[in-house]
Amino acid sequence: MDEALINYCERHSGAEDEVLRALSRETHLKVLKPRMLSGHLQGMFLTQMAKLLHAKNILEIGTYTGYGSICLARGLAEGGRLVTIDINAELETMARKYFKLAGLEGKIDYKIGNALELIPQLDTQFDLVFIDADKINYVNYYNLTVDRIRKGGLILADNILWSGKVLAKNRRKLDKDTETILEFNKIVNKDPRVENLILPFRDGIMMARRI
Repeated sequence: MDEALINYCERHSGAEDEVLRALSRETHLKVLKPRMLSGHLQGMFLTQMAKLLHAKNILEIGTYTGYGSICLARGLAEGGRLVTIDINAELETMARKYFKLAGLEGKIDYKIGNALELIPQLDTQFDLVFIDADKINYVNYYNLTVDRIRKGGLILADNILWSGKVLAKNRRKLDKDTETILEFNKIVNKDPRVENLILPFRDGIMMARRI
């Protein structure tokens, strides 16, 4: 999207608060690939989705520095909990710092480890799952979570347009990540258990509603 249009959308949406602004600044200063951050508009979208679902149980696959985690946790219903999983222990201190600053420590169960191993250990039915981790495992994450979503619940998957590389004209060759994203989009689109919609928002978000 045109940067001026993005700026317009941000100016005419609810303001990003100081905790999220500070987290965004520190991520850009200290962490590799800061574009992985959910950011203002996507963060607000995650909060709104959680609120609309009256979500009490949310699973996030891919914590990074915790921006999306905070936004999801802010949308939880009373007594709700967010489980967020990331394999990178180096970012734990930063993420936990901002969870505390946001006053959300008690609502976030932050797990470090391999999500493919940890998800089967979770004895929970989820209202919302947000997939934003290594693209090569998107299909595996979907298969592990789709039957753990309540009827009417949502799976959201980020980056499913993959910088436009889902179109052959936008890539020089078909790399493994792009191949997996293409497979993921095809699988979700044909899955009779869900109703799906691709939002051409940022790098693309797949919405799959459990029916």
